[in-house]
Amino acid sequence: MLRINCPFCGLRDHEEFSYEGDASISYPALDNHDEEAWYRAVFLRKNPRGPHLEYWYHSAGCRMWLKVERDTLTHEIGSVVPAHSGYAKQVAKRKAK
Repeated sequence: MLRINCPFCGLRDHEEFSYEGDASISYPALDNHDEEAWYRAVFLRKNPRGPHLEYWYHSAGCRMWLKVERDTLTHEIGSVVPAHSGYAKQVAKRKAK
């Protein structure tokens, strides 16, 4: 069973979360009108083997967006951090205390 250690709620079953996509993609700037760049960012995806950075949303918990490093072969979770850098800093401060 896949379990995700939410930085806000603790260890939870993956059914409390929804997978929201690849967190390693760099999107073009919003004012970039290059159709080829947007096509590559939106539609072309790799199918990685091994550690992969993903967005997950804790829909049945704290409702926070998380960046989860998950191994696509073993489903082992390497790290979980808030997707928003401001929250990531707050969590790091709390853990340091």
